[in-house]
Amino acid sequence: MIERIGKAKRWSDAVAFNGVVFLSGHVAEATRGQSVLEQTKEVLAQIDETLAECGSSKDRLLSATIYLADIAGFDEMNAAWDAWVDSDNPPARTTVEARLAREDYAVEVTVVAAR
Repeated sequence: MIERIGKAKRWSDAVAFNGVVFLSGHVAEATRGQSVLEQTKEVLAQIDETLAECGSSKDRLLSATIYLADIAGFDEMNAAWDAWVDSDNPPARTTVEARLAREDYAVEVTVVAAR
């Protein structure tokens, strides 16, 4: 059975299937004047909340894809990531520079986790 969590017209916040949860990209809501570090912290907190809604958590992450508007923010993003990620259970991870949906987005993160 496919379960859609936080379903909207264009996407769901997460989709669960066969014991795996796929999260949509998460971006900061408060972006004006926020650094990459601050936006990343907010995004990771949102991911914690969405994973909890799905019956999962960061220690069950399978993979993560991180999009940075400017790769120069890599170290700032990693500072937030390193403080957040379960270092005993790190996921497979990819980080790329990409043009994001809005100019004020510095980072977008999507993850896949086991339930």
